[in-house]
Amino acid sequence: MTETLFDDAGAEAARGQEPLAVRMRPRTLDEVMGQRHLLGEGSPLRRLVEDDAPMSVFLWGPPGTGKTTLATVVSRVTKRRFVELSAVNAGVKDVRAVVDEARRRMGMHGTRTLLFVDEVHRFNKTQQDALLPAVENRWVSFIGATTENPFFSVVSPLLSRSLLLSLESLDDDDIRALLERALTEERGLDGRYALSPEGADHLVRLSGGDGRRSLTYLEAAALVAGPPAAEPVTITAEHVERAVDRHAVRYDRSGDQHYDVVSAFIKSMRGSDPDAALHYLARMIEAGEDPRFIARRVVVHASEDVGMADPTALQTAVAAAQAVELIGMPEARINLAQAVIHISLAPKSNSVISAIDAAVADVRAGRAGPVPAHLRDGHYRGAAELGHGKGYRYAHDYPGGVAPQQHAPDGLADREYYRPTRHGAERRFGEVLQRIRGVLRGGRGD
Repeated sequence: MTETLFDDAGAEAARGQEPLAVRMRPRTLDEVMGQRHLLGEGSPLRRLVEDDAPMSVFLWGPPGTGKTTLATVVSRVTKRRFVELSAVNAGVKDVRAVVDEARRRMGMHGTRTLLFVDEVHRFNKTQQDALLPAVENRWVSFIGATTENPFFSVVSPLLSRSLLLSLESLDDDDIRALLERALTEERGLDGRYALSPEGADHLVRLSGGDGRRSLTYLEAAALVAGPPAAEPVTITAEHVERAVDRHAVRYDRSGDQHYDVVSAFIKSMRGSDPDAALHYLARMIEAGEDPRFIARRVVVHASEDVGMADPTALQTAVAAAQAVELIGMPEARINLAQAVIHISLAPKSNSVISAIDAAVADVRAGRAGPVPAHLRDGHYRGAAELGHGKGYRYAHDYPGGVAPQQHAPDGLADREYYRPTRHGAERRFGEVLQRIRGVLRGGRGD
């Protein structure tokens, strides 16, 4: 358990020996990088801080987005006694001890306590339940930090009594501003080092939106670059490579390399080459590409290039995208790889995208037509007099659950947008569709 009183005049005494990422932690809300949706004027978190109101908050986001930083800043601004627990090694006894001490201090001195629990998702149900009385009775202000979806990892009574705030990975501009601040401020590298453009690009890519990681890598690269001199020592991409043991992948997320690699990635999956697809996946991951962007491309191509030839490909792709949100990187690279391999090896069909594009083309060309009268809504007063719903055939009353009737508007009744291939599972769907179309159009069918 860590306890800090931020109104203590000597709280900053030993900062020079701390890691760069710790020294550069923001001291006010205005110094926090990113999270503009949480820190703008009138936002929930800023109002809680400025009004100094009791609070119970869950901060949910990827590593390095500032969860611990925000909790610490909130405590500094509100001048509360700050107690930090890590759910990795704390138990019910520790939680109850903090709560009891908070009640005692509030009763005797009026001192309020902010309890911060890092990785709160690691608490089991009993441990989380131990927090409920303190949260409900406002004996402590509570902030829980988690990298996992609280709706799956936090008990409902505790979540319902708390405000849930989602943090986002820092964007490239945020990381660059953070690095610049660390290079120039006295508590950071104090102008003794400079960063080459290539070195900055490499650090931004390696950070993956994680501010703490970017500062850790910067500090390591400064050690490789050598001791301070009369003039600022320039940290190059080569210094970063040696410090982090990661080659600088030449990949501009807004330039040709981005589009070329993404194009090759998609075409490798479409071309049933899992090895090449995995290579381009690895290049994007190592270059710091947003994993959510990668996941979206995988989901799209599960339908565009596989579709009904293997409907389970979409399930795998969506599950991988969910894993990116729930688990985050680097672990989610495994889920992405599984989806990429599945799509690469699955039988291919572009019939789904061809079908919807053909239907959209007809609508844009004005081939719409009125809805057939027997399909119109017949539940409101006067609908029967208009003939709405008259003659409608209830599908479940017919053999095979298919009734011989027209569903498309006049003029489009014979249009066939979906043209199944004979690849994989789509062969079977094609045979079923042929029988259904025969029934719908008045044929006998099976």
